[in-house]
Amino acid sequence: MDFDDQMRRYFGVADPTSATPAVLAAGMERLSVDFGLERDPGRRFAMWALMHILGNAPDLEVAFPDAAERDAARNFMDMLDQLPS
Repeated sequence: MDFDDQMRRYFGVADPTSATPAVLAAGMERLSVDFGLERDPGRRFAMWALMHILGNAPDLEVAFPDAAERDAARNFMDMLDQLPS
C-alpha cells in the first residue's frame, strides 16, 4: 500500500492539493473507519501515516496498543520533522 494508492482509494486523486475540502473530509472519514477495522499491522501503519501527514491521525496510544508500533510511529514522525520544508 503506497501513498498514491491510498490517495486514490480514499480521495480519488493522487495529489491531495487537488482535492476539494468536501472530498478531503469524506476521504478522511473513510480512512478513519478502515483504520479502525484493519487488523494487519503494516496496513494499519500505512493508514496512520497518511492520516498523520494529512493532520488527522489518532493519538499514538489510541492507534497502536503495541509499544514497538508506537516507537515506529514516533520514528516516522521524527523523520518527517527532519525533512526540508
